[in-house]
Amino acid sequence: MDGGIQLTTRGETREQPAWGAVFSLTLGVFGLVTAEFLPASLLTPMAASLGITEGVAGQAVTATAVVAMITSLLISAATRNIDRRWVLVSFSVLLIVSNLLVAYAPNLAAVLAGRVLLGIAIGGFWTMSAATAMRLVPEHLVPRALSLMFSGVSLATIAAAPMGSYFGALIGWRNVFLLAVLLGLLTLVWQLVTLPRMAPTGTTRLRTLVEVLQRPGMSRGMLACTLVFTGHFAFFTYLRPFVETVTGVGVGGLSAILLGFGTANFVGTSLAGLVLERNLRAMLLGMPLLMGLIAIGLVTLGRVPAAHAALIALWGMAFGGVPVAWSTWITRTVPDQAESGGGLIVAAVQLAISLGAAIGGVIFDAGGARGVFAGSAVVLFGAVAIVVMRFRATATAAS
Repeated sequence: MDGGIQLTTRGETREQPAWGAVFSLTLGVFGLVTAEFLPASLLTPMAASLGITEGVAGQAVTATAVVAMITSLLISAATRNIDRRWVLVSFSVLLIVSNLLVAYAPNLAAVLAGRVLLGIAIGGFWTMSAATAMRLVPEHLVPRALSLMFSGVSLATIAAAPMGSYFGALIGWRNVFLLAVLLGLLTLVWQLVTLPRMAPTGTTRLRTLVEVLQRPGMSRGMLACTLVFTGHFAFFTYLRPFVETVTGVGVGGLSAILLGFGTANFVGTSLAGLVLERNLRAMLLGMPLLMGLIAIGLVTLGRVPAAHAALIALWGMAFGGVPVAWSTWITRTVPDQAESGGGLIVAAVQLAISLGAAIGGVIFDAGGARGVFAGSAVVLFGAVAIVVMRFRATATAAS
């Protein structure tokens, strides 16, 4: 069998956790996700300044997602001979350069060039995140380290859109991207100070991805992972029209509900590490089950804004544990190939974003927001069924 970059065998984990290094990765997550979300909150002034339509400006987001998906599949092979410390630092450099290009972009082409660099950084970073966590902390603390890292996503979800809109009106959209440059510089300095050397061993080739996918339980697990994220992104993409048309609240109520969602998501991510240290199966099974039940509750309830707000916040808390759980699953399922497994997870998530938005759009046009949420529940219950079958199969094989 083809050798791999064996960054993550259990014998290589540290006896003492390097929490400073883990926090540097949290800063990296916050900077990357903030930069990813900024165009959504600054789309109108960006389009006006560049002389293009908002729809065309929105392709900046599409470009980032597509490049991130491609990068996630190629990055381990492309950097197989490079110290992982410098690979991670290079993603922070790409974040800085990306934001600079967008801030000073004279036209759409320059914006897209910057967003392509951001896509490389995002896809590469997420691919290596689980493998890196395994090298920075003892094995039993890996879920907690991943929880800390993913809290950067939740914080960015809460802060990026409202702060982007606010500061965009106050100082202009270009200066908002310059503020993101400063965040990238802070991350770069912290990583240079705290990240240890992490030399690669062996070689990773593209066929390693196929070999990892062929391992027992991997293909079924990846399918369940894709379904969970597809169900979520169908829900999240059409959350605003649901709140506006079904819940029936105004802009102030919408903002409060979204803030509640983001805050609960942060809490869920923070708590996930503690739960995962005790029971991974409960998280993989329980979170999509709870999300599916919430979707049904939202569909069947009448116009009850308080109940909708509570259920949407509960969804945010439940989903907060999902990325941490699946990243932990990778570290335990393919501990010797966590980078390749991480690449497959990132590709699955990017595919799920596209599927959730695209299929959700078709359902929305046919059946409205309630139809999207009902479809989301079906997909999530499908993921639950696969998780149940996978663990039954594993138990049978073990016996």
